Amino acid sequence: MPARSAVPVLAPLLRVPLGLVAGFAAVVVVLVGAMYAGHTQPGAVDRWFVLPTDDSVRGAWRGVALAIDFWGEPAGSALLITAGVAGCLLRRRPRAAALLVAGAAVAVVATTLLKYVVGRTIHGPDNLSYPSGHTAFATALAVVVALIVSGWRGLGRTAGTVLVLAVALAAGAAMGWAQVSLGAHYPTDVLAGWCTALAVVPATAWCVDRVADSGRRGRR
Repeated sequence: MPARSAVPVLAPLLRVPLGLVAGFAAVVVVLVGAMYAGHTQPGAVDRWFVLPTDDSVRGAWRGVALAIDFWGEPAGSALLITAGVAGCLLRRRPRAAALLVAGAAVAVVATTLLKYVVGRTIHGPDNLSYPSGHTAFATALAVVVALIVSGWRGLGRTAGTVLVLAVALAAGAAMGWAQVSLGAHYPTDVLAGWCTALAVVPATAWCVDRVADSGRRGRR
């Protein structure tokens, strides 16, 4: 059995199915981005959903939305990353710790760059909205955790893929609901944030494994 530090964060059995998912997700991000580039209003797909105003979600539900939103803010995300990295290092899983940082960072950077490329806005010309960075961060973190658990538990191709997608859907749906409910994003922004994370995290995990394996070979 390989040493803990040698356990890949992207299990070989998951490379093909998650690679296909990543490719499809990237196509969705590009197509939807092209559809709404430069727009300042909700599109046809967005109107399928109830689009609340800034103050339409009140009381306990607004508190829930704000609590979820906090974990996508700098302070909340830093707490999550710090706790996750500490847990991985305590279990002597440096690759997992590296992926937690790199996966979240790549997802946030990708959504930030895409905002300027697409140029879609909400509530004024300075509020770039496509794709949702909060949703991408939450989904990326969920995918990373699912990949780590899948590797630790030795799950097969089907079970591992289902776990990754289920956890990603749960995290993305929760953060996406909060963003739309608080009037920070259109539903299609949330979809794109979710897909951005699904597109970049598997590739980031593969890169982390390649770098770690190269380092181990170099030390021999």
